Amino acid sequence: MNTKAIQSLLENVKQGSLSIDEAVEQLRHLPFEDLGFAKVDHHRQIRCGFPEVIFCPGKTAEQIMDIFGKLAAKGNNVIASRAEPEVFEALSASGKFPKAQYEKLAKMIVLKQTTKKISDNYIAIVTAGTADMPVAEEARVTAETMGQNVKSICDVGVAGIHRLIGHSDTLKKIRQASVVIVVAGMEGALASVIGGLVNCPVIAVPTSVGYGASFEGIAALLTMLNSCAAGITVVNIDNGFGAAYAASIINQKITQGSDQNANNNTNS
Repeated sequence: MNTKAIQSLLENVKQGSLSIDEAVEQLRHLPFEDLGFAKVDHHRQIRCGFPEVIFCPGKTAEQIMDIFGKLAAKGNNVIASRAEPEVFEALSASGKFPKAQYEKLAKMIVLKQTTKKISDNYIAIVTAGTADMPVAEEARVTAETMGQNVKSICDVGVAGIHRLIGHSDTLKKIRQASVVIVVAGMEGALASVIGGLVNCPVIAVPTSVGYGASFEGIAALLTMLNSCAAGITVVNIDNGFGAAYAASIINQKITQGSDQNANNNTNS
């Protein structure tokens, strides 16, 4: 349930088209619904601005489908992350969610039931190499499902930095973003380069891409944490979802501020 749904519910009670008992029944599962094996957080949309996301590893297909159904019933967008194709096949076979889609590279199941007005403010997602794209796609799908405008810039790592510096259109696209997510493995140096070129928040995502001494992303993580460029925040290894969630909240606040300023200028 979201804020608009609660407002509508209270309005129906006020107008007499819905009894108090009926309203209480609809609110019964706030703030969470206990399934025994999981407590589905229906209050998170109101509290944090976006519904709970299902992290699939460690859960059975049946458990994922049960949680998915409870979240979908509230009318919000639903994301199941790190989902194997078999989970989506089981979900599709149930016939309950015909609009659900599987984002193969991101390994995400997405059900879009609501749309938001997309502003001109956007999140730029920059990848160092093609091998980093699964993590970048996880970020893109998350941000777009949260109603954000996203522009992706792929394969501009420091091994061929001319692909970034030498192309004014590419650099302009990055510099005009409200937030930049930088996805890089190996030594993770791209985040420092981008951080020294832009005046907006940079969220760095180290990936597990690299040879043995990269230690499955630890080398990139340490490089990003020790960056001399100010304004860089670092999330965990391969955590495209976390980066996109944070970037979406930042961009949403920027958009709300821009809209408020526009309204104030109109009214003055």
